[in-house]
Amino acid sequence: MRVVIVGQQAFGKSVMEAFVARGDSIVGVFAAPEKPGARPDPLVQAAEEQKFPVYRFPKYSDPEAQAALKELNADIGVMAYVLLFAPPEFCAIPKHGMIQFHPSILPLHRGPAAIPWAIIRGRPETGLTIFRPTPGLDEGPVILQKRVEIGPDDTSASLYFDKIFPLGVEALLQATDLVVSGRATEWTQDEDKATYEGWVREAEARINWASHIDFVYDLIRGCNPAPGAWTTFGEEKLYLFDSKKIMAATFGAVRGKKIGEVVASGPEGMRILAQGGFIECSRLRLGSGAKVKASEVSIPVGTILGA
Repeated sequence: MRVVIVGQQAFGKSVMEAFVARGDSIVGVFAAPEKPGARPDPLVQAAEEQKFPVYRFPKYSDPEAQAALKELNADIGVMAYVLLFAPPEFCAIPKHGMIQFHPSILPLHRGPAAIPWAIIRGRPETGLTIFRPTPGLDEGPVILQKRVEIGPDDTSASLYFDKIFPLGVEALLQATDLVVSGRATEWTQDEDKATYEGWVREAEARINWASHIDFVYDLIRGCNPAPGAWTTFGEEKLYLFDSKKIMAATFGAVRGKKIGEVVASGPEGMRILAQGGFIECSRLRLGSGAKVKASEVSIPVGTILGA
């Protein structure tokens, strides 16, 4: 099978390597242009090491990009973590078109931050979808879907790297075989069930200590490792990362304490009072500093965060 990989980063690299491992021919790799100062793209590095043709067009609508793809005479294009818009005329060039990966059960969580939002919304499960790219964002016909459980302590990192990432590589291989063999069944997404969220921005990542502890904890783990759920410590932003939720009947047991107050600090981390329990944070970042153990930052007991 002659395969074109369109993608970037570690996921794109793993997808490419999975096709190579089973004997398919990688006839070309399309990746986003390198940004000044950015780390080298693992997909591009791996492709160049194996002497695969690499193309880094700023737009897939450019005639040069489409001409390059036509010359490759590919059976199928596989889109593995693509942030650049791929127009229909580009996607239609391979013999069997293109298929695309998205880390949610579409039509839920369309958009660029599907994994964080699934956790932030408190969902018990999510998954991945392999679909046909169309001009609408994540709106194309579905080829296959796989579901995964969101554990009570999963973060965006663990959900992606431990569950969705390996399953996504497997699903792209499976979907490719279905499409090329003519056995794929495609179905239209139900627009009545569709949701869309953009990137988790500063406003969405701010902790509201008046919220129930479940909402606070889901926000923290959904924003871990990035962008980090944050509150304030004095005049600086304080980002909370590795944390755990401790449910407790707080009324009466913490008489005189306020929501958002640091009630304990030690080797295990910093314990913060919330509605219905405590957040115990073991890793954090103060301002623009590095992520460190909570015990390495001096935040006195009695401090009210977010005040």
